[in-house]
Amino acid sequence: VQLQASGGGLVQPGGSLRLSCAASGFTLDYYAIGWFRQAPGKEREGVSCISSGDGSTYYADSVKGRFTISRDNAKNTVYLQMNSLKPEDTAVYYCATALDRYGSSWYCTNGMDYWGKGTLVTVSS
Repeated sequence: VQLQASGGGLVQPGGSLRLSCAASGFTLDYYAIGWFRQAPGKEREGVSCISSGDGSTYYADSVKGRFTISRDNAKNTVYLQMNSLKPEDTAVYYCATALDRYGSSWYCTNGMDYWGKGTLVTVSS
C-alpha cells in the first residue's frame, strides 16, 4: 500500500489549492480514505474523509463549506479541493487510508492504517 500526496504550496489568504493523493499497490474500492493535517506545535487533525461504497463524507468544522473531498476510483486517486484558504490552514497535509469497516467520520476521528508522506500547505500573504 502506497499513497503519494501532491499539490501543496504557498497560497495567499482567500486562494485555492487542490491536493491529490494517488494510491498504488491496492484498489481504493473498499477503502475509506482521508486527509489529515498537522500544524507546528499542534496535534494531528482529521480534515476530511470519504467512505467506500456510498461515498459518505466527513468534514472537520473548521473546513466545512470551504473544502471538498472527492474520489476517482478509476484513477485510484482522491482529491481535496481547498477554497477560501486561511492562514490557520497552514500545515502538512497527509492522506491516509484503511479498509472501510466503520465509515468516514470514525476514521477521521480515530485515524487510519496506512499513511503517505505529507505535502506542505502554506497560506500567507
